[in-house]
Amino acid sequence: MVLPTTDEALNDSQGLSTAQARQRLLEDGLNALPGDQRRTMQAIIGETLQEPMFMLLLAAGSLYLVLGDLQEGIILFGLVLVVLALTLYQEGKTERAMAALRDLTSPRALVLRDGQPVRIAGREVVRGDILVLAEGDRIAADAVLISGTDVQADESLLTGEAVPVGKLVGVTTATPTQTAAARAGGDGQAYLFSGTLLVKGHGTARVIATGPRSEIGRIGTALETLTAERSPLKTQTTRLVQVLAVIAFITSLLLVVAYGLLRGDWLAALLAGIALAMAMLPQEFTVVLTVLPALGAWRLSKQNVLTRRIAAIETLGATSVLCVDKTGTLTENRMTVAELYALGASNVQGERLSIDYAAASELPEAFHTLVEFSILASAAEPFDPMEKAFHRLGQHYLKDTEHLHRDWTLMQEYGLTPELRAMSHVWKAVDGAAHVVAAKGAPEAIVDLCHLDADTQTRVAAAVEAMAAKGLRVLGVAQARFEGERWPAIEHDFEFEFIGLLGLEDPLRAEIPEAVAQCRTAGIRVIMITGDYPATARAIASQAQLEAGEMGQILTGDAMAVMSDTELQTRMNTVSICARIAPEQKLRIVQALKANDEIVAMTGDGVNDAPALKAAHVGVAMGGRGTDVAREASSLVLLDDNFASIVRAVRLGRRIFDNLRKSMSYILAVHVPIAGVALLPVLLGWPVVLFPLHIAFLELVIDPACSMVFENEPSELDVMQRAPRDVNTPLFGGVTLALALLQGLGVLAVVMGAYAWGATWLTETAARAFAFTTLVSANLALIFSNRSRTGSLLASLRVPNRTLWIVTGVTLGFLGLVLYLPWLARLFFFAPLSATDLLTAASLGLVSVFWFEAIKLSPRLSQRRSR
Repeated sequence: MVLPTTDEALNDSQGLSTAQARQRLLEDGLNALPGDQRRTMQAIIGETLQEPMFMLLLAAGSLYLVLGDLQEGIILFGLVLVVLALTLYQEGKTERAMAALRDLTSPRALVLRDGQPVRIAGREVVRGDILVLAEGDRIAADAVLISGTDVQADESLLTGEAVPVGKLVGVTTATPTQTAAARAGGDGQAYLFSGTLLVKGHGTARVIATGPRSEIGRIGTALETLTAERSPLKTQTTRLVQVLAVIAFITSLLLVVAYGLLRGDWLAALLAGIALAMAMLPQEFTVVLTVLPALGAWRLSKQNVLTRRIAAIETLGATSVLCVDKTGTLTENRMTVAELYALGASNVQGERLSIDYAAASELPEAFHTLVEFSILASAAEPFDPMEKAFHRLGQHYLKDTEHLHRDWTLMQEYGLTPELRAMSHVWKAVDGAAHVVAAKGAPEAIVDLCHLDADTQTRVAAAVEAMAAKGLRVLGVAQARFEGERWPAIEHDFEFEFIGLLGLEDPLRAEIPEAVAQCRTAGIRVIMITGDYPATARAIASQAQLEAGEMGQILTGDAMAVMSDTELQTRMNTVSICARIAPEQKLRIVQALKANDEIVAMTGDGVNDAPALKAAHVGVAMGGRGTDVAREASSLVLLDDNFASIVRAVRLGRRIFDNLRKSMSYILAVHVPIAGVALLPVLLGWPVVLFPLHIAFLELVIDPACSMVFENEPSELDVMQRAPRDVNTPLFGGVTLALALLQGLGVLAVVMGAYAWGATWLTETAARAFAFTTLVSANLALIFSNRSRTGSLLASLRVPNRTLWIVTGVTLGFLGLVLYLPWLARLFFFAPLSATDLLTAASLGLVSVFWFEAIKLSPRLSQRRSR
């Protein structure tokens, strides 16, 4: 492999053109790794046909064909196709939602296209692309470093070694034919590998291999046979379904034996057994646990929240504490320099200036050096909003002066460290023997670098406090001169001179006060975490209407550093503002809150935020300004970096959990009367009510109702007025389980009563039609009743749900066909009902859930009485 020369690297500065990139993408094919988990339609059909319900339908259809009942068999096979189509629709919709989420959550890469940096999906990177890399980025393809500063990569994904390795421009000892083990992990080489992390430095690299041709792509071929682990909730539900399936099999077998021995008709007994097995199998549980969370995650993405781990949706609704960054999350991350403070020799107290871009086009001479060195201490092509603000300030006021130095050469950089929150740039001037050093950072860090006397420190501190009280983010600026080429190891070895302070304004997002108020009514504490001064944090908290508490309730990083874990736990019970916090201190905050039995959501964007994001119950990474490391450690990603989106996500998380519980309550409730009506008439010696064809008809209602109808159900009106639920409370158990069983038993009693009553004056086929109509109407009533845990059935009619009315209309239409279309009525063993009987059966179905409506109303009635 030939590494690029300096001239070639310069030619690469424009990157590929868009047309060249498209051509390369077509030449190489899609860069997706092997082992893509997307299921094909063929796979979905294969899995569906292996479900017990479909096997029972096929068995019943085959049995009818054996009996010579061609019409009945064909209808059953036709229903198999209809149910299969419904399943494919649901699975396809889920798969499309998951595919869209996979696309959004795939690693992103910053590449040069037509000379401009463009953020694209990692799989769209092609050979020859120029990757623009920064600390915390996940490298999207195998590449060779063509420029960079202090680049270190974590290649443990390939080597297993946790120690980062340094990378140098134009230095390599490997060849393309060597194995990954030999090539990866090489210290002092120029190769960068797909999937590894840049943990330090920044630079550019030319892509040499993508997708299956990359080192991780070769490893990925071994993953094709692996499948993803099921979530604990889905595993528990699958186990429940398996237990119920065993019970259904045993009960059906006993019914076949009893029916055959008592009546001597073994073929009819077999049909009755199949019908009972179909009635007792609540296979919809697993469907619901797949469809609702997946489509819920898709809905979250529409709210600018990406779900990286589906299980986080369940936890999201139980969140009791939201720990949020200030900059960019509560504020707009749109920095503007609002105030300057210069500590000049002519004025011992220093000089202040409020910036008004519209009112003045000139800057007093005393502030020229301050603006000049703020720019020199920033990147030449800044991405950071603060550095962009400095450049805008310079372009506005110093455009035609000698204070802008585009012809100077950057010789050395000193980055931010946990020990010193300041950064410095060493520049070589066009004419001048000494190098110019510019530093910017936290005021206390700059003061420390400048070794100011006590009086000057007091004046600077007063200026900082005055700016911070206005909600401004304050940075200090210093300058130094240095001769020679042997750069000091640390910034303290330069002789810095303090220049002044800059106060940056970052407006609060307009929707934040309302979002904070919603959290308060939902019983969720909001804790603001920031690296800014306590006064700045307090000002922003006041604007956000965040409960700051007393002065002592603002916790600083310095105070936290001397606290024990027990003391911190106690303090976090009352703290709502954490100021001057270092990223690594976020982990202690999360651990303290978890020790207090809080369910914690934590936001973060940097490499150092990753441990806290991982430790939180719900880690929320920033999609706009966040690093790949932070995103991969998180459960959710905010696409717009907006706190209000988190609150909307909490609301939607509660809605999804509610709808899951409603759906599962409906599934259990509806299967009780179906199983009972299939079993009890046989045991009582009455004519059989439900045959496999009837059960298949009911499945056509139950399947879309439990998934599509309840998934489309809007939030309850009080969803953000409730306290966070106990995360240990099971999704489906306790009171919820008992009420579902009672609902089902109530419907069973009414349907069996309707059958017994109808049999006294109707023929057998008419009585069967009467009971079946009652059961179908009760089924629809159960859907409406379970739409709300507290609202009445009548109130639910006013809540829009288009899917519900489609399912209801189609069900009633089919019911009319099987009752009054002669050849269909014969297949269902029905006789037409008179208008009076039809209305009576429908009324009985509605009455079967009225007692449950009274139970739902009783808490409200008791609440009214207590007022």
